[in-house]
Amino acid sequence: MEHKIEVIPYIPDEDYDNPAMVVDFYEFTMANCLFLHGYKDTKLVFDMFFRKNPDEQGYSISAGQRKLTRFLLNYHFNAQDIWWLRTKGMSEEFCDYLRTYQWKGDMYALPEGTVCYPNVQMVRIECDMVGAILIETYLLQTINFHSLIATKATRIVGLNTHTPRSVMEFGTRRAQGESAGNDGAYAAVLGGCIGTANCLAEMKYGAEVKAVGTVAHSFIEFFPTEFEAFKAFADTYPDSVSLLLDTYNIMESGLPNLIKLDDYLIEKYPDDPNKRVKSARIDSGDLARGSKRLRKALDAAGKPYIKLVASNALDEKKIANMELYEHAHFDSYGVGENLITSASDPVFGGVYKLVAVKQPDGSYQPKMKISDSVSKAIIPGKKMPWRLYDVNGQAQCDLIAMDGEVIEAGKPITMVNLDPDAVERVITFTPTAVKPLLVPYILDGQLVIDLPSISERRDYVVRQLTTEVWESELRMECPHKHYVNMTPAVAECREKMYAEYHGGRM
Repeated sequence: MEHKIEVIPYIPDEDYDNPAMVVDFYEFTMANCLFLHGYKDTKLVFDMFFRKNPDEQGYSISAGQRKLTRFLLNYHFNAQDIWWLRTKGMSEEFCDYLRTYQWKGDMYALPEGTVCYPNVQMVRIECDMVGAILIETYLLQTINFHSLIATKATRIVGLNTHTPRSVMEFGTRRAQGESAGNDGAYAAVLGGCIGTANCLAEMKYGAEVKAVGTVAHSFIEFFPTEFEAFKAFADTYPDSVSLLLDTYNIMESGLPNLIKLDDYLIEKYPDDPNKRVKSARIDSGDLARGSKRLRKALDAAGKPYIKLVASNALDEKKIANMELYEHAHFDSYGVGENLITSASDPVFGGVYKLVAVKQPDGSYQPKMKISDSVSKAIIPGKKMPWRLYDVNGQAQCDLIAMDGEVIEAGKPITMVNLDPDAVERVITFTPTAVKPLLVPYILDGQLVIDLPSISERRDYVVRQLTTEVWESELRMECPHKHYVNMTPAVAECREKMYAEYHGGRM
């Protein structure tokens, strides 16, 4: 008599949440198949990288490593996960294995906030087969989104043009879901924003992701008059009076009532200069013209200390155009949907590819997706990217080497340009300084790095964009393409594998 295993139907639970189950289903089908074929202990090496910078710009910012690290350190499956997997046809042996599974692999990654470029690894994973395959979706979701928003933020706050400006992230209500609002606030601050409208983000990440805000139009509409609304707010928060001027009419109503309110505070608190109107925000109309008219009127009224804030569907180009062509002067900006969604280019196209399989003798067999498109033929092998610096301390190029290859400062290095259209494919350069780009975060499942604070990583971003990156890579139009090269060993491995699989040279 054939014995059948009874599978109890799974009952959906809208409140259930285990990040380990943020998995594309094909990852489970692959892992189960390889498990049943005896490969559960085989170690795989995967690279996460991207192929182009957002908005065709000259650089990107790598972010999300902190969240990914926390995910891997807490990786586990619950009884509810196993129950569901059994209903989806996963084998009993595989499900039993997952019950007690812990992630024991190695994670190497760029330090969070590192300026990065296409085709250079952002993350390298080496792990047993199950742990390498099942984390793909969560890894890509985390690194892609954080990097997308951090990169966009650096441009909106003016770090790329060396025109730093104060920007608050106001996009939570337009974000694609709660997690995007929280993670986006974190990444925006990493990229240079001074605060966020998102309260939960500060609760999660601390005062470095500071929650800020004033009032909405509805608050002012609620009162019989605009001045009564202003006065009620000032009486409640006399040390932080920031108000919205465009509920009715900026110059005819908002401005006179703001001046009247500040005079009221001076009379009420004559000996406390901190209890004054701090700022006024406009959220509609001709922002550039409004800034000049308001500044002139406030200065004439003897109130130069009242700062001006602008919002209303802003992005880096709108802000730069106001400042450059119309000489608008705002003390800070609130930027919402165009930042939190990176609306001009909302996809950071990071991919996760198998590049090597560890052999019983400890060596690594290179693996390569070939494709019919040379541009999508990946770089095989277990590798380490390096950054090479010139005498001025600027990053001359990135060099992809085999893991274990020694790259030394002060010695000539022969490199093969990754760009097949390069006039000079083989070049020699003597760097003044070099550094390996990937650092260990997790080894054998254990944390081996002190995760720096957000402010330390934000300063790291500023330092790179100010002193290390070529000016030509930072320009917004037609930026210079950062050189990414390979060592001869990497280039030879890639050419050889491509020829073997595709019947010819690349």
